[in-house]
Amino acid sequence: MPVFSEDVEGSTRPALYYLAESRDGLYVPYVVRTPADEGRFPFVFLAYGNGGGGIGWLRQWVHTRPYIMGRLLAAGYACGWGRYRTEVDLGFNRGGPLTVDARQGMEVMNRSPLEFEDELAILEHVRRHPRVDAGNLAHIGVSHAGEMLFKLASRYPGMLRAGVASEPANHEFLDLRLDDVAPVSAGTGLRDIEELQLQDPAWVRARINLPAARERIAPIDVPILVMGRDSDHLQGIFRVSYELLDEAGKDAGWVSWDHPLHGYLYPMAADGATGPDRIQEHAIDEVIAFLDRYMKPGR
Repeated sequence: MPVFSEDVEGSTRPALYYLAESRDGLYVPYVVRTPADEGRFPFVFLAYGNGGGGIGWLRQWVHTRPYIMGRLLAAGYACGWGRYRTEVDLGFNRGGPLTVDARQGMEVMNRSPLEFEDELAILEHVRRHPRVDAGNLAHIGVSHAGEMLFKLASRYPGMLRAGVASEPANHEFLDLRLDDVAPVSAGTGLRDIEELQLQDPAWVRARINLPAARERIAPIDVPILVMGRDSDHLQGIFRVSYELLDEAGKDAGWVSWDHPLHGYLYPMAADGATGPDRIQEHAIDEVIAFLDRYMKPGR
């Protein structure tokens, strides 16, 4: 049962909010909207950026970025945003696979779950929804959430039918060596990689841990559409992410557009009305066509 529901302006399809139990017993929120009150529908999980924010973040994004959900609903997809814990810098690299044992009759883990494993908890929870086709789940991740898609597909194959990684910030997944170029914050001791210019695929490829990247890509069994942004300072990372999938024989596609907005796949509402431009419309057309190819093969 949902925790609560609310109407979405301009739509007859409400937003239903749920809590999924994560691997360590904490709860992470997500929202579901369905095209109708009857039937079972393929589900598209929507994610953006780093974690944190909780239900307040979800409500804001449901109401300020309604266009992508409206398009998916019109195309016959259930869909919803999810929220997850904050990224741990290099947690994926340093923590290794999550392993669970028992101690004093309860669980003990080698590390805490990471943000992409909260996504796994949401996907496992949503597949029990009565209006969701449990074997037909997809993931659209933008920016850091694009990297989370790669991590999820690598560590937990078999969960997804299709994935879209738009502007995937795959620094960690590719084990990109930046120690000599990334400044370290004096206050936190963490790397500052926000403004690094990583537009050249050849430069990026020379800096990644190629054996580790190929080992991580090897288990991926989901078709992935990688979407770049021509002028983005991380375009080299986006392109190399696609190239490594393709070189490994994975079912992968590449598209890129020249757009001023980071996260252009999720247009914002303007004065209560959606206002995507021509490039955003075309990008979403491409995404829905990609999803249809793998989630509605008989269509």
